[in-house]
Amino acid sequence: MVAVLIVWNNHLPVVYLVAFGLSAGAVFFNPAASSLLPSLVPDDELVAANSGLWSSAVLTQVALAPIAGLVAATAGFEWAFALNATSFALSALALRGLQDAEESLPLVAASMWRQGVESLAVVFGDRMLRALAVAQALAALSAGATSALLVLLAADHLEVGGAGYGAMIAAIGVGAFVGPLLLTRFADQVRGPVVIFGAFGLRGLLDLVLATVVALPAALATLMLYGLATSTGSVSFSSLIQSRVSARLRGRVFSAFDVIWHTMRLLSLVLGGVLAETVGIRGVFYAGGALLLAAALSGLSAYGRPCAAGECDPRSSAAAPLAD
Repeated sequence: MVAVLIVWNNHLPVVYLVAFGLSAGAVFFNPAASSLLPSLVPDDELVAANSGLWSSAVLTQVALAPIAGLVAATAGFEWAFALNATSFALSALALRGLQDAEESLPLVAASMWRQGVESLAVVFGDRMLRALAVAQALAALSAGATSALLVLLAADHLEVGGAGYGAMIAAIGVGAFVGPLLLTRFADQVRGPVVIFGAFGLRGLLDLVLATVVALPAALATLMLYGLATSTGSVSFSSLIQSRVSARLRGRVFSAFDVIWHTMRLLSLVLGGVLAETVGIRGVFYAGGALLLAAALSGLSAYGRPCAAGECDPRSSAAAPLAD
């Protein structure tokens, strides 16, 4: 799909179709990659493995984005997309060498629709997974708008130009890179709900700070902490699901979380635009901070409640329909 843009990068409908196709491919790739990782590394190394994957991805994006711009400006977009297409091909070749230690699972005869419904039933039938799903839905309802409209916050509230906005993006990247590195030093303590929901709460407070401060240095420090909280929370989030859910259900559970995330993020983009038009960009970030704080409180309150029978193990009664 990227190779198509080598020839037709100046045709807007083609660009939209390729962007749609790449996003659709990510919907398949990301849950599969997350569900495969526990079969490649021991359970006590999941945090380190997720941290390494996250940090390498952030570092690559931060390092290669300027290079991509330089290639496009000097050699042309055709060469930039050719290099991008080549990177996908090399990635595919590298992934063919993976050896899955887990036994291959039999195909399920149920329809895709039924499997999707059953996956959501597994998520909402387990107390911890349900708490994570509710928190993630609230977080996506916040992050969709605040991430898309950060450029508007830079221009209208902080009154900085392109260089200032670039520095803000870089600050998030630095925090996102450093966060997982810190996690590896405390791997035994971070794979738990308190860290995950605490990261949601910290991000909520930082959104409130962003809506309040007017100096660029203060905003950069806030965004660096925001990137750190996002990365640490995401790594802990994935590690908890990987260690808690059986191999038979893991891919579907990650897919269910993807559905929740993308659905609420799309809704957030619509509501964020309306809110920015009616109350201003600061109102968007105040609302986003409130939603993240609500995500933290909902998760921590659910985590502190005693389990009902069969409610705290996704491999028990909730998993039974998937065994057919």
